[in-house]
Amino acid sequence: MCPGGLTGKSVGVEDIAGSQADVRLHITLRDGGHLRHILLGWDHLLFVLALVLLVGWGRSLAWTITAFTAGHSVTLALASLGLVHVPQAPIEAAIALSIYFLAVELTNAYLGQQTLTQKAPWAVAAGFGLLHGLGFAGALAEVGLPTAEIPLALFSFNVGIELGQLAFVGAVLLVAAGLSKLPVA
Repeated sequence: MCPGGLTGKSVGVEDIAGSQADVRLHITLRDGGHLRHILLGWDHLLFVLALVLLVGWGRSLAWTITAFTAGHSVTLALASLGLVHVPQAPIEAAIALSIYFLAVELTNAYLGQQTLTQKAPWAVAAGFGLLHGLGFAGALAEVGLPTAEIPLALFSFNVGIELGQLAFVGAVLLVAAGLSKLPVA
């Protein structure tokens, strides 16, 4: 129970960032509706990690991550504004397939084959970003956006996603740099 309701309040889990745990949040609304969200979007981070591994360091990576953000920003806005309606189950399946696609691409790259993602990383990232944006839209629809503040809410959400992605990419690159310094026996 939350006296006064959740409108205008934040829900969070203290000290989750320092743990290795996932959190499943389940809220029952007054009207009997439910909200479920998994903090830390592992599917999203796995996709970004695969992009980093395929594209490598440098300017190409920055453009690829930006294209991914642009793609999911477009469909997130369209769906949040009610201009696009797609059932969530097929979108979630398509997001899983996008990760599978990049796993196959990683395997082919490891075998020395030039992959589509290596040839046109921004196009692959933007295309799959469109799918991921529809997934974000489903999560935001469960929460509900304040009607009068949809543009600000979408902007804030996208900035948060982009900053999170960049922090994750930075952490991956730091770990990769650190591992490259280790002596190999």
